[in-house]
Amino acid sequence: MQTLAPDVDTDAVVPRHVAIIMDGNNRWGRAHGLQGVGGHERGEHNVRTIVEAALHEGIAVLTLFAFSSENWRRPADEVEGLMRIFLHALRERVPVLQAQGVQLRFIGDISAFSLALQEVMQQSVAQTAENSALVLNIAVNYGGQWDMAQAAICLCQNALAGRIAPQDINPETYASYLSMADLPPVDLLIRTGGEHRISNFVLWQAAYAELYFSDLLWPDFGPQAMRTALDDFSRRERRFGRTSDQIRNEDRA
Repeated sequence: MQTLAPDVDTDAVVPRHVAIIMDGNNRWGRAHGLQGVGGHERGEHNVRTIVEAALHEGIAVLTLFAFSSENWRRPADEVEGLMRIFLHALRERVPVLQAQGVQLRFIGDISAFSLALQEVMQQSVAQTAENSALVLNIAVNYGGQWDMAQAAICLCQNALAGRIAPQDINPETYASYLSMADLPPVDLLIRTGGEHRISNFVLWQAAYAELYFSDLLWPDFGPQAMRTALDDFSRRERRFGRTSDQIRNEDRA
């Protein structure tokens, strides 16, 4: 069992919203001689560890990319295995999340999943809806382009129905139709597994996110690796279009 980093710098800047692309499960499984979806099973165990780390670090929102809209292209037996792991994880982990005060949500088109899985997902959301220690978003059958297209469709429907004037549509209006509209934007986007791309994940919500790429495969990305990523984030200067001088002057004010 991995342990949480014992020392947390209370002066460090903690991101409100951390999103993670959990890459490298298959490679981890092959490297450890596991068959089938064994690497994904180990990766699911690591989700629990990182949720505990997020709680420990004081992160408000954690969004995990569990299954993309493109992952249906994977071999059928792998997809079936992933669905089985997902269902088992919900049944086993939700009571723990409830005890920890974690609010569970899902983003993505869940209509593609089996009715049994959809029912468990909905029950899990309802069961944890009042929790406030951490919002845990699980992105399933999700893609950033899908998210943005769904927002555009809703905006068009409302404009055609006369509920909104086209000239009133702006970035803030558009963002209100996206997944996680009621949550802060992504501050830190982490990808494990050594790849350097964001793979159609939270494209709008991470517009100003700091990007952090780890060579560790997801099952090896433990609390200390998370702390390293957070330390790196706290050292970055987030300007949002301003100059460094402007930020320094604001800090002095």
